Amino acid sequence: MNNSNHETTLAISQYMTGVGQRARAASRIVGRADTRAKDAALRAIAAVLEAAEEALIAANRLDMDAGRASGLEPALLDRLELTPKGVKAMAQGLREVAAQTDPIGEITDLKYRPSGIQVGRMRVPLGVIGIIYESRPNVTADAAALCLKAGNAAILRGGSEALHSNQAIAACIQQGLATAGLPADAVQVIETTDRAAVGELVRMAGYIDVLVPRGGKGLIERISREARVPVIKHLDGVCHVYIDDRADLDKAIAVAYNAKTQRYGTCNTMETLLVAEGIADRVLPALGRLYQKAGVELRGCPKTRDLLPQAKVATEEDWCAEYLAPILAVRVVRDMDEAMQHITAYGSAHTDAIITEDYSRARRFLREVDSSSVMVNASTRFADGGEYGLGAEIGISTDKLHARGPVGVEGLTTLKFVVLGDGQIRQ
Repeated sequence: MNNSNHETTLAISQYMTGVGQRARAASRIVGRADTRAKDAALRAIAAVLEAAEEALIAANRLDMDAGRASGLEPALLDRLELTPKGVKAMAQGLREVAAQTDPIGEITDLKYRPSGIQVGRMRVPLGVIGIIYESRPNVTADAAALCLKAGNAAILRGGSEALHSNQAIAACIQQGLATAGLPADAVQVIETTDRAAVGELVRMAGYIDVLVPRGGKGLIERISREARVPVIKHLDGVCHVYIDDRADLDKAIAVAYNAKTQRYGTCNTMETLLVAEGIADRVLPALGRLYQKAGVELRGCPKTRDLLPQAKVATEEDWCAEYLAPILAVRVVRDMDEAMQHITAYGSAHTDAIITEDYSRARRFLREVDSSSVMVNASTRFADGGEYGLGAEIGISTDKLHARGPVGVEGLTTLKFVVLGDGQIRQ
């Protein structure tokens, strides 16, 4: 390593250490702040964002121009763009989080023990949360809001393509925090685009309690591989809908169509449709016509192609593919057991649904399919923090520890045991 590279690496390491130290100090203040102070900060940030709309859009325009010049894909440009409607949505999101119940300090399961002590559990902040994300500048405001409501400090590292937008939003956040009397360091946006900053961030075990990566599979795999702190994540969204032979045809068609076509580029979009052979000849032709009209390319097993000649041959790779596009893999299965075997073999533990009128089968599916969201007679597109009543989400976790499914405010907290006594001593 030459001296120039060494000096750059050292400077980034020192910079990140400073960020971590300030975040840890701020987390202690935010962690003990009462609900009124946190909600006042969230509402103040919302007001500052609305007042700074023109400046935010001007900063975003710099990122958009740079993105076009560098050949950024249209889908990424779409995620990157910040409009007046988007600014209003950020502000509204902050106010909605402020309106949520504050979980911090809540004591549950308080029970007397034979010794006379009472034992319960109290919900408390995690501390400092590092969030690494791509493209979408609105994540800066959303992540800050959820972390603050849960009493945490946040270190945010957005993608280099959104640098100007993120810094402009961060300035609004810090102004709002100061207005409410909370430390500006409670939310810090990393100012350098050097990838070495991410390398430092994932190893800051002394300053960061949890990491949340939001972005493509490559980013999440890198963070998971290199992290020295716990990570809340999901890698893939290979979601299934299984149409049982005891399904209501109208429900089956409506759900299977919506789960694929309502939006293609999301992690909760259905990527594989499984159909019981006893109902396949009644449901697949109708669905095939709808998918064809919507421009969805079908890739099917031999039995599927007998019923849908327009379908291409599905390969082994298709069963585990997250297309994020108008492409759907379709397989005819013998029964629910074979459907669940397929989901176990090829699924990503994200979201899976069954369409059936059989209560016993629905209960079995709910119990035996080991995914973060399991549904009966509903579209996989409902696997979302807003739809679940969380107000907003920082991401979706397919891990089993510490949070699972859409992660909202409560998912950014943890529990500690509390004991209430009256002078008891252990004999």
